[in-house]
Amino acid sequence: MEKINEIRQMLDDMGKDLEKFYAKGQNSAGTRLRKALNEIRKKCQEMRNEIQSIRQSRKADKPAQ
Repeated sequence: MEKINEIRQMLDDMGKDLEKFYAKGQNSAGTRLRKALNEIRKKCQEMRNEIQSIRQSRKADKPAQ
């Protein structure tokens, strides 16, 4: 649950740059947005890998029937 909270915080932090890029036309804000989105992508991949690992360990621990 910690990773999803980190992702939410990262999305919230992007708010000002979103406004600067889309409403005010500041290209440097777009660069910061792309960087933030890349970090979010990495965090999501970590979360996906963690979920897959947990699923596999649960499957291995399950008694054979």
